[in-house]
Amino acid sequence: MDQEEREGVLAQIRGDPFGKFMGITPLKIEEGYSLMAMTVGEDMLNFHGIAHGGAIFTLADAAFAAASNSYGIKAVALNVNITYLSAVEAGARLLAEAREESQGDRIRLYHIRVTTEDDRLVASFHGLVYRVLGKASPDRPTNS
Repeated sequence: MDQEEREGVLAQIRGDPFGKFMGITPLKIEEGYSLMAMTVGEDMLNFHGIAHGGAIFTLADAAFAAASNSYGIKAVALNVNITYLSAVEAGARLLAEAREESQGDRIRLYHIRVTTEDDRLVASFHGLVYRVLGKASPDRPTNS
């Protein structure tokens, strides 16, 4: 992938409407890797007063989407699994780091760790993607 294609993919990832709505910020994106951040807001809490699992999942999924689509080839989710390990409250800044664990031609596996800034593990997420033939469309957002 040349620099222009890479910039197009990165613009797609950074421009994801739902990610922007959730306040997710891409910090680093490389082929097969991403690091994203999100601060838990009051509107992201569940009825127990802690971060809603859906908010944590969304951050992990955004990191998954960024890492798996970082090659410029459209990758769509086949299966995901998340394990919640620690509760967080409003104001906590979370980091989601996605790493590619297995590279097949069409199927790839990613592990995403969601942590607090002081490296407390909040959730562990595994995602499997299917890589669609052809390049990601520059005029349409890619999904994990």
